[in-house]
Amino acid sequence: MPLLERDTQLASLAEYAGEARQGDGRLVLIAGEAGVGKSALVEQLERGLPEATWYWGACDGLFTPRPLGPLFDIASKLGGELLELCRADAPREELFSALLGQVSAPGELHVLVVEDIHWADEATVDLLRFLGRRIRDIPVLLLTTYRDEGLRVTDPLQIALGDLATQQCVRRIGLPPLTPGGVAVLADGSGLDPAALYRLTGGNPFYVSQAVQAGTSEVPESARDAVLARAARLGSDARAVLDAGALIGTRIDLALLESVTGGAAPAIDELLASGLLTVDGMALQFRHEIARLAVEGAVGAHRCSAIHARILASLLALGCDDDAQMAFHAEAAGDGPAALRYASAAARRAAALASHHEAAAQFERALRFVHDADPATAASLYDGFAYEVSLMDRWQEAADARGRALTLWREVGDRLREGDTLRWLAASHSSLSQGDAAIAAARDATTLLEALGPTAELAWAYATLASMWMMRGVNQDAIELARRAQAIAWPLGLTKVLSSALNTEACAIHVTGGGWTETLHQSLDIALAGRHEAEVARAYVNLHACYVADRHWATAQRYFTPGVAYCDDHDITSYSIDLRSERTSVLERTGRWDEAVAVCHELLRQGGPSPGIRLCTLDRLGTILVRRGEPGAWECLDEAIGYADGAGDPQSIVALRLARAEAFWLEGKLAEARREAELADDVADNCDRWERGAVAVWLRRTGSARPPRGELAAPYQLQLDGDRSGAARLWAELGCPYEAALALLDATDEASLRKALWTFIDLGASATVRLTRQKMRRLAIRSIPVGPRTATRKHPLGLTRREREVLELICARLTNAEIAQKLFISVKTVDHHVSAVLAKLDTPTRRAAAARAAKLGLIKTAP
Repeated sequence: MPLLERDTQLASLAEYAGEARQGDGRLVLIAGEAGVGKSALVEQLERGLPEATWYWGACDGLFTPRPLGPLFDIASKLGGELLELCRADAPREELFSALLGQVSAPGELHVLVVEDIHWADEATVDLLRFLGRRIRDIPVLLLTTYRDEGLRVTDPLQIALGDLATQQCVRRIGLPPLTPGGVAVLADGSGLDPAALYRLTGGNPFYVSQAVQAGTSEVPESARDAVLARAARLGSDARAVLDAGALIGTRIDLALLESVTGGAAPAIDELLASGLLTVDGMALQFRHEIARLAVEGAVGAHRCSAIHARILASLLALGCDDDAQMAFHAEAAGDGPAALRYASAAARRAAALASHHEAAAQFERALRFVHDADPATAASLYDGFAYEVSLMDRWQEAADARGRALTLWREVGDRLREGDTLRWLAASHSSLSQGDAAIAAARDATTLLEALGPTAELAWAYATLASMWMMRGVNQDAIELARRAQAIAWPLGLTKVLSSALNTEACAIHVTGGGWTETLHQSLDIALAGRHEAEVARAYVNLHACYVADRHWATAQRYFTPGVAYCDDHDITSYSIDLRSERTSVLERTGRWDEAVAVCHELLRQGGPSPGIRLCTLDRLGTILVRRGEPGAWECLDEAIGYADGAGDPQSIVALRLARAEAFWLEGKLAEARREAELADDVADNCDRWERGAVAVWLRRTGSARPPRGELAAPYQLQLDGDRSGAARLWAELGCPYEAALALLDATDEASLRKALWTFIDLGASATVRLTRQKMRRLAIRSIPVGPRTATRKHPLGLTRREREVLELICARLTNAEIAQKLFISVKTVDHHVSAVLAKLDTPTRRAAAARAAKLGLIKTAP
């Protein structure tokens, strides 16, 4: 069937191919609904570029995929080092580098095609990120196709697409449905009413083609009916082969199909003649997944299991090494022992390649057949599943699985594994804000394991309990236990536990005011060298958090940006959200409240129910809503304090109690505010000088007679000493406008109060503005401002302050990465701001936005 209404897209692809041939590599994201012709477009381009070398790979939606399936497809043709590494089960970093190296030779255009990336596993998504950042200067055209309907905000692909959009080598092509005229061309001579066909199909080319080829005089009611109408005209042998092919997958290996069906060349010829299948090298494929699904859905359940059993036997006879594929067919065949065996192997391979969603899915599949396993095997599977889901912030599932594993290890009598599972259970309780349960489990683990001698498990138990005590503010105990863990880890070469223990030690030392930076950087270096992904992520999180706690915003940013990139690249959701959550503290403290609120809402949407993740985010969001006098503040603060009290974490308790104290204070409820401040003071001994300072100031502000505790951070000490102007100056130097204004609000002179009022107005802190005006009226101050000053009134196009800054840098022709570096924000955040700016200026491109800004006089010079 002809390729209609795609000249513009083909011309763009040809242009990108020409640029890539000259060494200016391109990654093209080709999007459209199912059946719109994405693959047909790429195949047409291939026919127009015979001099290029093409390599095809595809993601399969039939079963939980083998990690890096498209890369293995490409390796089978590319050969060389990449193929050798694939066969050797090499780490994915080596696979990625080998692929890049083999297609980097100048003088020849290499075209890599990865189809259906909406089904991609996490490792494949990371491969696209890897290539997107590196192909800019090599002769490579990387074409990807995906369905853009139904992608959730939290989908890993959606997040990756946002990241990729910031790369200069990336281009997007969208494929719309056909117009009524295009449908009429395809329907010409079929006897079908073109208008009725267009109304029913919406212009979807695949559906139109199936309806035209169905051979009926009426338009079928669905694509499925059209496909099945064609299949119904097949002979019995051809239909049997078609059914088997539908259960094998979209791409059907000829040797496998012949083994499953007993070798039916005439039947295959009939299928090719019917147009339901096409030839793809040594394989067959359905015209589209829609067709395969239609045929698969028509196969009776009683026949499905028998066909899957034959497929499994044939794969085994042919020496298939794709455990994920074997596991799928084993489960569909009802072969429990085989499903257990292959799913377990597939899970561990996926975990090794950092495809944690696929690993969890395969462990889950294996656990459906756990009744066929001995207790030790079952316990290991529960432990494996718990670890994978914990990386995705599914902590309740992790805790439940650890509990089952613990029971099984006790049944087996394996004390070592029992102790190790106990310490993992402690980590799950901690992440669920079940502080007492976490401490109890960690203590039980150390007691049990100490009797077994200096093992890796004991080192981990010490490190885990150290982390628990550090989070509870029992810092000296945390430091001692962390060092015990290191004493075992160093001689045994246990670099992963060593990194963890050093991390905890550094964080505990930080709170006590000691030198921590060298120790925490050592933790990161060891984790990176050992490729310990979770420990690398944790080190980034705590480096960022410690610098944020010290109000060193620029230094914190240096760990935030690479930390988020690392977590996203390695599919470590929980730590990625941790970083972004802590980032909201920076945004709130530095007065970038609109950004903070936007990030908080995004995190709450994607972060799931984990209390550990929600706590900080709810604190920041509730605090800003309180200051703005907006609804929803108390819902945030009430939920968050429950998590903080449950965890027993003094730092979280202090932050939440003081946020609640401020909320009551702004409502004029001084007694309630004082009670919250004193509850914060009850745990302040275990906090750092900044937190103790905040508690001391709020005790004073709410009229409490309690004295300050220990050394306080300088701005707070100046406030208590009565030097409000000096305190405000220090806060301003730190970039904390709201704290500076609060310091001035404690004064009684008119100049200080006016300055505080203008700051609150600029920030949009309506509740604090109201309280400031009340104080000024009590002091008989006249001419109190009632609205925003001209410089801070709403922008005519609705741009926020940050969006105006981004627009200026767009006009200066800076890239997103350059803007991120200049403004000390992440590239992802810049991407959000750029999208908002283009929308508010009603322009499709950055260049058009710059031109309109110049025309409207929003910038000083034209682009």
